[in-house]
Amino acid sequence: MFDTTYKTANDHKNMQKSNLHLLNKLGFLSERRRFEWYPAFWMMRVRIMELADDWSRARIKLPLTWVSANSAGNMFGGFQANLADPVPAIACVKKFSGYRVATKKLEIEFLRIGNSDLILHFDFSDEQVEAIQQELDEHGRSTPRFEMRYVREDGEVCTVIRNTIAIRPKGYVSPKE
Repeated sequence: MFDTTYKTANDHKNMQKSNLHLLNKLGFLSERRRFEWYPAFWMMRVRIMELADDWSRARIKLPLTWVSANSAGNMFGGFQANLADPVPAIACVKKFSGYRVATKKLEIEFLRIGNSDLILHFDFSDEQVEAIQQELDEHGRSTPRFEMRYVREDGEVCTVIRNTIAIRPKGYVSPKE
């Protein structure tokens, strides 16, 4: 059995980091598989249906299962938030690799019930990339907002997600941290 006791706070941080970085070190796995096999997404049975190499476009399936369904049989909002949270940040890391990137704010608007498998639709336009790059060039930081949507099997949009991303210089630490 593995020793899971931590001697210091840094030991715990290093353990968390090594678990996440392990998937990235598995070079024989495609980026798509590494995303799907990230423990939280693997347990949710997430599947990437479509993915541009630069993450400018992604379609990711979030299946409605006995685990993801609430007592009414519809998708829990927390499952939707969990999947949507990192997608714009990953896309920004791909486009602006020299920066620290993190989700700053996530807003969810439920328009209809999620009564089937859902597809997360994410698009990152060239115009958005140019606007962010201009902000980075002028101010050294950017806080873009992305809008994504979940679409049910019947084609209806059931949820709109607005995700604000903080793009900061490497090593930046907020005074609030």
